[in-house]
Amino acid sequence: MISLKYSICIFLFSALFIYNCAQVQEANSITVEQLREEMKTNENLIILDVRNPYELSGPLGHIEGAINIPVQELETRIDELDEYKENNIAVICRMGVRSFTATNILLENGFAAKNIIGGMIDYRASEVGK
Repeated sequence: MISLKYSICIFLFSALFIYNCAQVQEANSITVEQLREEMKTNENLIILDVRNPYELSGPLGHIEGAINIPVQELETRIDELDEYKENNIAVICRMGVRSFTATNILLENGFAAKNIIGGMIDYRASEVGK
């Protein structure tokens, strides 16, 4: 019986944790469509690409004017972004996983950052038919 109570507690804790992570991710994320609108209306928007430099010349390319700091270097190079502390920063990577991590690093350091859901894959896919 103790094992069943323990299992139920673990399950409930896990479900609550996953729900809270999803809420945090949603609150600090934008879609590619929202990014494109922001790019049109906010001339002070900063785009931070957290992929490795070699990825910028790969098949997905990069967004013109984006700042490139790989996510694994972000904490040690964050001072390079100090001049943009008052700007909105849109963080992108290939799929949205590394940019999620980078967004959290930026938020913890006082930046206004949003993760771009779907990353460069969705960004390039949204160009089809334009």
